[in-house]
Amino acid sequence: MPSSPYVPLPIDAVLPQLREALCASNVAVLVAPPGAGKTTRVPLALLDAPWLNDGKIILLEPRRLAARGAAERMARTLGQAVGETVGLRVRLGSKISARTRIEVVTEGVFSRMILDDPELSGVGAVLFDEFHERSLDADLGLALALDAQAGLREDLRVLVMSATLDGARVATLLGEAPVVRSEGRAYPVETRYLDREPTARVEDSVTDAILRALRADPGSVLAFLPGQAEIRRVAERLEGRVGSETDIAPLYGALSQAEQDLAVSPARDGRRKVVLATSIAETSLTIEGVRIVVDSGLSRVPIYEPGNGLTRLVTARASRASVDQRQGRAGRTEPGICWRLWAEAATGALEPFTRPEILAADLSGLVLDCAAWGVKDLTTLRFLDPPPAPALAEARALLTRLGGLDEDGRITPMGHALRALPLPPRLARMVVSAAGAGAARQAADLAAVLVERGLGGDGVDLGERLERFARERGGRAADMRRLAEGWARQAERAGLSHEAADLSKEILSQPGPLLALAYPDRIARARSNTGAYVMVNGRAGQLDPASALAREPFIVVADLAGSAASARILAAAAIEPGAVAVLARDMIQRHTHTTFDEASGQLRARTGRRLGAVVLDERPLPVPEDESSARILARGLAGLGIDRLPWSAGQRQWLARVRFLRAAEGGEWPDLSDEALAESAETWLAPAIIGRTGRDAVTADDLGRALDGLLPWSLRARLEAEAPSHLEVPTGSRIPIDYESGQEPVLAVRVQELFGLDRHPSLGGGRVPLVLHLLSPAQRPIQITRDLPGFWRGSWAAVRSEMRGRYPRHPWPEDPLSEAPTRRAKPRGT
Repeated sequence: MPSSPYVPLPIDAVLPQLREALCASNVAVLVAPPGAGKTTRVPLALLDAPWLNDGKIILLEPRRLAARGAAERMARTLGQAVGETVGLRVRLGSKISARTRIEVVTEGVFSRMILDDPELSGVGAVLFDEFHERSLDADLGLALALDAQAGLREDLRVLVMSATLDGARVATLLGEAPVVRSEGRAYPVETRYLDREPTARVEDSVTDAILRALRADPGSVLAFLPGQAEIRRVAERLEGRVGSETDIAPLYGALSQAEQDLAVSPARDGRRKVVLATSIAETSLTIEGVRIVVDSGLSRVPIYEPGNGLTRLVTARASRASVDQRQGRAGRTEPGICWRLWAEAATGALEPFTRPEILAADLSGLVLDCAAWGVKDLTTLRFLDPPPAPALAEARALLTRLGGLDEDGRITPMGHALRALPLPPRLARMVVSAAGAGAARQAADLAAVLVERGLGGDGVDLGERLERFARERGGRAADMRRLAEGWARQAERAGLSHEAADLSKEILSQPGPLLALAYPDRIARARSNTGAYVMVNGRAGQLDPASALAREPFIVVADLAGSAASARILAAAAIEPGAVAVLARDMIQRHTHTTFDEASGQLRARTGRRLGAVVLDERPLPVPEDESSARILARGLAGLGIDRLPWSAGQRQWLARVRFLRAAEGGEWPDLSDEALAESAETWLAPAIIGRTGRDAVTADDLGRALDGLLPWSLRARLEAEAPSHLEVPTGSRIPIDYESGQEPVLAVRVQELFGLDRHPSLGGGRVPLVLHLLSPAQRPIQITRDLPGFWRGSWAAVRSEMRGRYPRHPWPEDPLSEAPTRRAKPRGT
């Protein structure tokens, strides 16, 4: 292979400074913007460094596509093929030989390399490229490399390289490492803003922007979209609208190598290309001919929820560093244009950097790897951002349940078996457990479909995806089948699957039961026939009601996206109820519970089996007549409303009298408002209704017993004295006082029964005047007063003048204070 012509790059100017820094120190930081050439120039420039001593250089890349591209460019520079001086080591294959001096590896591969060989035998330098992406594997790899350097390999060089990075902060992490900065080679990029309508679908806005960009300027287009689904929909919208001379090329991680190569290769002579990409194209790639970028401003990011062990994908605003990287794609080879689908003023509000994955990821794999490294306390390792304590606690709890850690946090033989498989711990446990029933290969194939996005298609039903995977004949599918076969053999050799030996191979022949071995907490039961499901961990999810899977009573969920209120199930498999009973038998609990039915006002008791939040079966029971049922009934009745209880008139007045004195005299009197009674119903009401099973069975006598305990004995005599139920008027009549109708107590009395009374009646020990509603002989109000003596002296004359003509048979004396009170009319003839 002929070598590529040497093209000067900006990084060349700082390579001598970088070589000197690594001669003087075993750590360094290189900050170089996109286009500077750091990825391909730096490893080659260090090959003859005196400290390398014929050792290897390991170059870490965040993705397989970037790793493959870097290896091919460096090999081409040397006039060689990949696998000679420059080698490649990724999940789906390696090209390494005895001559290899530079190994380009993905970050996950490096973590396994250093865990398997902590001394990194034969390695002289580890280069972390594009470290600003802050993947979990990169953070772990750097922490382990620094730990190995400090304890085993002082001569090991560690270089952190990035385009957008807080170099000083990383230098501090590395122990005040020297920082080398390079200028980039970027052509000017004109930025144009198209403020997207908030209600418009992102694929519609991006499609319109691409068509506008193609009309406005020559050159190929690179459009950034959040995910594969949006890419597919934009491609569909562009078909037939971009012209026959324009090719549409999707670019995302789940594509085959050939499809990815097609996307990143230059457009054919006389043609243009529209590359529809995820954030995979932000860094480490130069797509020849692209001088127009269309940026949706969105990214798909994983968010881990420690409470339920789920990682969900959410669409979020890209960071300012990301959109700047995307913009720079337009100026890599010539002046370009960047169309941004947001208002210019909104750029300043973007987060400065992408949130590190370590702050929002499932940390179970990291904790298991650190345990294999011999570290239980992760604070002893050097992480740029410490892992969050809640996620660490959840990870340790999960690994303990899986048997990977003992109670002290040390790795177990099962943990070593899980670590031996390059899979997340849950999926590794699935494969190891299935091996005990002779189903390791079936489990390994399922794991392959789950970890390699797009394998077997992107349908929700994992059973269908497994069938398609078995029929696929592409190179990626063949590579993954070989990997799966190796995982199965490894699990069978582990000999640690005895706990699953009683599971039949027949049960584990289906993907649902296999998936339940990994995710027993994600077994889900249908809530209805609308595709709604609830999982064991309490989370809800939704399937397309039209899908065949939505008709299954039980499924196991592998992946979902969206908020807790509207999560969409992305991958799942059906499982038979009998398999659930076998696989989750240790988690199934028999329960008996009593609930209050608001519609009928009755208690209902049921017994059955429950798996977390999933009810497997239930049947009705007679309601237990015990204290627990009484508390549930009390709580339920209070929820319907304290005023709806069957109070007698006397009980209502009693409560109103206490409330009056509390308002008049303060907190010495208990709070018997409806709100307070509802809040404490289990305390005061429940003891009086033991044996009652519904609202219609509760009586006023029950309520009377309940009220007995609400007022201390010391206040009962005062209640009768200061807020009596009746007032005895001068005629001797005992007339009830109305404490309920208004804010003040009221006495409604015929005026003739008060003749001779020269003092106004009062309550509360004389502090609160009683409101008197003075009535006519026909019981109609003729005056309201809080001052009876004043009424006799003032308004009485006018009332007397009007009433004596209307009610001539009743006494209307000029001086009521000297008149005897009466209940009767005057005798006839008088």
